[in-house]
Amino acid sequence: MPHDSVIYLPKTYDYAELARLWEESVRATHDFLPDDYIALLKRLLLTQYLDAVNLFCLRDTHLNIKGFAGTTPGKLEMLFIAPQCRGQGLGKRLLNYAIEQFDITELDVNEQNLQALGFYISQGFEVAGRAELDGLGRPYPMLQMKLRMRTPH
Repeated sequence: MPHDSVIYLPKTYDYAELARLWEESVRATHDFLPDDYIALLKRLLLTQYLDAVNLFCLRDTHLNIKGFAGTTPGKLEMLFIAPQCRGQGLGKRLLNYAIEQFDITELDVNEQNLQALGFYISQGFEVAGRAELDGLGRPYPMLQMKLRMRTPH
């Protein structure tokens, strides 16, 4: 894992960079979503979603954002990593921060995003439910996941 990444709380002036990273990440992992839907989600990200969560990000030594996440009470709402930074432990770092700092125990993931599903399972989450439609009522099934109880060491 790169040790040169630091967790920051982004400001509204970072939203354009977050949206660019989000789109790159979605295009790399959500190949089942059509372009017009990605454009709609990006507009919603900028106008509603980023302001609705506890937002935090990882920046490199040049202060470029390499990944970000957002939570609501008890729930991870978003976690995105720049495609060129995947596999470096950044997602795990953001997820652990969300668990430790925001007590998240649940999240939703697109059923068709097998990479994300595998990642969350490897991090101790299990499927607890399924919805046929996503949050906007579109036919992209969502899996509800819950963090398995951790046993004290």
